[in-house]
Amino acid sequence: MARLKALYVDLDNTLLGRGASILHDGEGKVSLLGVRAIEACHRADVEVVIMSGRRRAQVMEDARLLGGSAYIFEAGAAVVDGPDVEWLTDPYMPDDGVGTVNEQVERGGAPQLLLDHFEGRLEYHDPWHLNREVSHLFRGAIDARDADALLQEHGHDFLRLLDNGAIDREGMHGYHLVPRGVSKGAAVARHMRVRGYEPEEVIACGDSREDLTAAEAAGTFWLVANAIDKDPMLVTDLPRNVRVAEAGHGAGVYEAVVTELAERR
Repeated sequence: MARLKALYVDLDNTLLGRGASILHDGEGKVSLLGVRAIEACHRADVEVVIMSGRRRAQVMEDARLLGGSAYIFEAGAAVVDGPDVEWLTDPYMPDDGVGTVNEQVERGGAPQLLLDHFEGRLEYHDPWHLNREVSHLFRGAIDARDADALLQEHGHDFLRLLDNGAIDREGMHGYHLVPRGVSKGAAVARHMRVRGYEPEEVIACGDSREDLTAAEAAGTFWLVANAIDKDPMLVTDLPRNVRVAEAGHGAGVYEAVVTELAERR
C-alpha cells in the first residue's frame, strides 16, 4: 500500500468531543485520543488538514494549534495554504465593489426565503452565523433536498443548502447555504491536486453527509461511530471506500489513523 501522506479531518463531532473540546469524548469524559491522533500524524510525516464548516478566523487558529499550514473553511468554500487563499465559490466571488459572497447571497433573498418557508423548523445558528464570508449558517430539522427544490423553484439555481450533520442530541442539524459548487469533497480534491497527492495516499474522517463528499477524492473515508448513532441512515449505500470506526469522536479519528498507518507498514 502507498505511504499515508495526508489526513483531512472535520472538527465538530469528529475530532472534537462534547463542548467542542479536543480533550473530551462525546460523553464529556477526559480523553487524549484526539490529540494522539494528530501526534501520530506528525510523527509519521502525515499532513493534517482541517475541513470544517467554521469560519476562517476560527479554522486558522485551530489549524495553527494542530500544527498545520493548510485548512478548508466554511464547508469547502475556500482552501487556505499558508498565505494563499483559493475561493471555490464561482459564480459568486468576494469583491470590494459588491461585498463578500455572504452579502451577495443575502441581497439575492435566498436566506429569507428559507427562513420564511421553514418557519419554526429553521433558524440562524446564533451566534456562529455572524461574521461569515460565504455561507449562511442555520440550525434546524429539515430535509436539505426540500430546501434545494425550493431554491430551484424560486430561481436560486447557483445555491444549495448542505447538511453538515447533527449539532445536538435532540436531532438538530447544522446547515450551510452556499454556492452550488461548494463542498468539502471539492475542496479536498483541490488541495490534493495542489500537493500532488494520489487518492491512495490520503484518508479523510468525518461525521456528516457533507463530510462524506470527501470520499469522492480521498482513497479511504472513515466515519466516526457517533455519526451512525445520530444518523443511522448514513450506512445506507455507503461508497465502497468508506470504513466505519468502532469508536466515536477523537477516539474514532485515532483508530482511523493508527489502523491506516499499521496497514501501510
